[in-house]
Amino acid sequence: MAGRQDRGAVVVTGASSGIGAATASMLAEAGFLVFAGVRNQPDAERAESLGANVRAVLLDVTDSRSIEIAKRAVSQTGVPLAGIVNNAGIAVAGPLEFLALDELRKQFEVNVIGALAITQAFLPLLRANRARIVFMGSVSGRIAVPFIAPYSASKFALRAIADALRIELAAASIYVSLIEPGSVKTPIWRKGREAQSTMQQRLGADGLAYYGSALEAVIRQTEREEQAGMPAERVARVVLEALTAQRPRAHYVVGAPARLGIILGWLPAAIHDRIMRASMRL
Repeated sequence: MAGRQDRGAVVVTGASSGIGAATASMLAEAGFLVFAGVRNQPDAERAESLGANVRAVLLDVTDSRSIEIAKRAVSQTGVPLAGIVNNAGIAVAGPLEFLALDELRKQFEVNVIGALAITQAFLPLLRANRARIVFMGSVSGRIAVPFIAPYSASKFALRAIADALRIELAAASIYVSLIEPGSVKTPIWRKGREAQSTMQQRLGADGLAYYGSALEAVIRQTEREEQAGMPAERVARVVLEALTAQRPRAHYVVGAPARLGIILGWLPAAIHDRIMRASMRL
């Protein structure tokens, strides 16, 4: 039997693991009916085990038909839509000199265009309820991280969209918030490291000669960041606040490393670069 659903419905994309799964679970516990967007049936079964108020929906943010089917499923419940959480994302890494442009397109297709596609599709339902929109950004959207530039660029772009959309929707009384966490214990970087051999093949002999040692340092850094990262539940609590606060913030910077990262972005380029190289052990 489902628990209380008195707060309305929320759509959470990328809910199969990490921040998305933690958010779906926490929102369901708080009284929302959560539509957990996942990409396959095993993930759907895992998502529905997160709580009685969690309903999995097959949702590919890069597929307009998938988005429309998910929208119809949400609408047909008759539960007012209280918000959407644009969390789905991937991380593409590698030196820009050798980056396959299709990989860059894929990075933006998921993290940026996909988030806007979801927002556009659900806005008619959101308008009816003066609901909330939450984007999952990153401190990497404030400071460009070498060798993870595609991911950083996508988060910079997402921040621009969130900031502009917040102003555009103010007259409709729809609040838009951007969550900007620092390091989080999430599978996104592990998945990136698993693609290391593919990336090395793409670089070839010249690329490995130029960047091989730096890439090894970056991989070790992502391992350290993942181990030291905050639990996904901490970010989920901030999402809950953004959806329920009377006047939610435009930006939620989560964690001390994220706040330090923002300060780093204010420094002169020469100092910024020196600190960045030292922190990544390049």
